[in-house]
This record gives sequence, structure tokens and C-alpha cells, in this order.
Amino acid sequence: MSLRLPRGVQSTAAWRISVWTTLAFAIGSAFAFAIVYMLVARDADTRRDIWLEGEAGTLAEVAARLPRGASFARRMQEVAEFATRDVLQEHTSHLMPGEDAVFFLNAGAGCPTVWVGPSAQEPFLQAIEAARLSPDVPQTVRVSGWPLPFRVIRKMPEADCGFYLGYCDVSGTRTMQKLTARFLLVWCATVALGFLISLGGAYRALLRLERISNAVDNIDSNELKGRVPEGPYYDEIARLSHTFNRLLDRIEASNHELRLVTDSVAHDLKSPITSIRGNLEVALSDGENGKWRESVAEAIEGLDRLAQTLNTALDISEADAGVLRLRREAVELAPLVQQLVDLYQPSLAEHNHILECDLESNVVIEADRSLLNRMIANLLDNETVHLPRGCSVKVTVRAKDGMAELIIEDDGPGFPADLRPHVLERFVKGPHSNGHGLGLAFVNAVAQAHGGAVLVADRPGGGASIELALPLAKVLST
Repeated sequence: MSLRLPRGVQSTAAWRISVWTTLAFAIGSAFAFAIVYMLVARDADTRRDIWLEGEAGTLAEVAARLPRGASFARRMQEVAEFATRDVLQEHTSHLMPGEDAVFFLNAGAGCPTVWVGPSAQEPFLQAIEAARLSPDVPQTVRVSGWPLPFRVIRKMPEADCGFYLGYCDVSGTRTMQKLTARFLLVWCATVALGFLISLGGAYRALLRLERISNAVDNIDSNELKGRVPEGPYYDEIARLSHTFNRLLDRIEASNHELRLVTDSVAHDLKSPITSIRGNLEVALSDGENGKWRESVAEAIEGLDRLAQTLNTALDISEADAGVLRLRREAVELAPLVQQLVDLYQPSLAEHNHILECDLESNVVIEADRSLLNRMIANLLDNETVHLPRGCSVKVTVRAKDGMAELIIEDDGPGFPADLRPHVLERFVKGPHSNGHGLGLAFVNAVAQAHGGAVLVADRPGGGASIELALPLAKVLST
């Protein structure tokens, strides 16, 4: 069986699933890296500010101890150069020649100006004047011509003399840039690999769905033997395939049953229709006024039997489909059974049957009285028609375990062994039966529609037993 998959991969659901999955992964991983990056950067900023405050404090102590005079500027410059050189060796050892990451500016009305840092002094002076820094608080200052900002702290050892110490963490910034570049490389590779894996997995999964779709599409309505492949793994798709197969099993069984019903109905209706037609032809060809009435009466009786057969078949179908309409009412079972037994008593006596009744009173059920009458009549009619002469029949009504039980037993030959498992099915009848095989099927279908059941068995001493169980009325069963 060839698979009719879409030609373009982008037109498949696997592509859309993979795109959205990969997009969610990419956004999530980028967000996680951003959080880690901010935490690392904040930790680096904290360490830098701590160092900056410590160095500035040391320089402030040195500046406070140095005597004011002609040598103050020279000695302060030596101290600042020594401090900045130490910083450059420890923190920015990989800088290119000419790159300075630290500057020192001593300025004030009462002390000479000392500058240690990049040769271009003016941009730093302008940036510091524009920043209006607060004492002892590291702040970010951007200097024109310098790509990275400086963290600058202002110290005031004396009221008229102060200095500024600035530090640009070039090494840390470059390390973070390398980390970001490497993350982007790894992130792109991971996202691409994840997309390919997601696309492959989704495509394989949806390929199984495509096989299911093709298998269902290739199943002919007249030939339901085909089944959906379930696959080696019992996952969601396999369970979907299993559900489809069970649905096909039920459809095939229903289709087979429908064919049996259709064939059986066509076969069983052929004889009465032929008989009715024959009677009417006789009535038309009979010239005597009295005899045609008898033929018409027989035709009408045949039509009644035909209508009864069709109604019974329809009631069974509606009950099996769960759409049989029930007009429930409280019915006491014993009087109803007694009334029908009295009705069938002459027919049973005519066949020399001995009838025994054990009817318990106050056994009330909620049922459709009309359907209940037909059920019991079918059971008694079976005893009248199918039993040989001179048998015993016992009818019992009792309440047991919340159920009302109607039991009809006889000492006849019982059910044939090959038919016993199927006697409750439609159009199943014995080899010598003249009926349509709908009686017990109707009883079983209506009993199930009322929430009950029918049990058919052979008696240990010979004969048959049919037990009809229906739920007791709620008021009396509590």
C-alpha cells in the first residue's frame, strides 16, 4: 500500500509542530541564559565596585598624609601610577599596548591637579564635570571616544581637595562578550539540532497517522475485512489504531447482522405474502358471493401476522439501538401473569398440559405494560406451540435480591444443544419450528431495555427453564 504523503515538508503538520516546539525551546533557553548573564554581570559589577572603593580609600589615606607643598603633586602622581600599574597587571593583563583601563584625577581649589591615565585627558574631564558625581558612591560615566563605560568614584579627603578614580573592566567585558558569542554558537547549533530531531520525531509519528488514514480510506463499505496497523508500541497512536479496529469490528458485526436480518426477513415474508396474494386471487376468480369473503378474511389474517412480525422486528432493532420508547408505570406482576395464564389455560389444556402457578403478591416493577404483556404472552405461546402433548408447566413469580423474577419451567425435551447459546438471538429457531425466530429475541431485547435480563437453561431433570428478571420498583425495593 503506497502512502500519499504531501510533497512539501513545510505543508505537513510535523513542520508546524517542530517549528513551534523549537521556537518555545529557543525562547526558553535564551531567557535562561539572559538570567544567568545578568547574575554573572551583577556579581562582576559588585566585585569591581568593592575593589574600586577599596583602592580609592587607600589612595585617600595616602593623600591625607602627604604634606602640601611643591612635592605633593609629584609624590601623589607616583602613588597613583604605582596603583594603576598594579591594577593593569592584575585585572587587564591582556590589554593591547596603549589601552589604559584606569585613570586617576586629583583636582580641587586647594591642591594641584594630578592626572594619571590615557593621554587624552580632556574627554575624561568633560565627562566627570557633566556627571556631577556624589562622594563615595561609584557611578557609571561614559567618556567620548571610549567604547566602554567607566565606573568612577569621587573621594574628598579634605574639604578643598579631592580626587576621582575610574576603572573600566575591559577584561571582564571581553570575557562576557566571548561567553555570549560562544553561547550564541552553541545555542544556534542546539536549536538547529533540536529542530531536526523534533521534525524527525513528529514526522515519524504523523507518518503512522497517515498510514491509519490511508488504511481507513481504503476500506470498502461492502468489504470490512481490512484493519488499521497498530504498530509495535502501545502508545497513543497504537491505542487510536486499536480503537479504529474495534469500531470496524462493530461495524462489520452490525453489517453482517443487518444482512442476516435482511435475508431472514425477506425469506420469512415471502411465504405470507405469497399466501395473501393467492387468497386474493382466489377471491377475484371466485364467482360465488359467499366464498370470496372467506379468502379475504384469510388474507386479512395473514396481513395481521405479517404486521406483527414486522412490528416485533422493529421493536427488537429499537431496543438493541437503545431508542425503544418505554411508557413506564407501576405494574404488579402477579395479577398480570395470572390474567395471561387464564387466557392461555384453554390452549394448554387442549394439549393436555398440566399448569402450576406460584405467584408471589406485591411484586411491583416499573415497566411498559404493553411490552410486558407481549413478553409474557410470547413465553406462554412458546410453551403452547413447542411442547409435546402431556407436559407439565410451572409459572413462578417472586422477588429476590432487588429483582422481580418470572420463571417458566417445563419438563419437555428442552432446547437443542446447538441452539441453546443462540436462542435469544433474532431469527434463531429450531428445525421443526414454523415461527420466525423472534419471540425470545423480543423478550431479551425488551428485558434489557428495562434494565433486566433473560436466562435460558436446561433443567437438571429434563426440560427447559426461562427466567426473566426485572428491577423492582424503587419505592418497594428500598
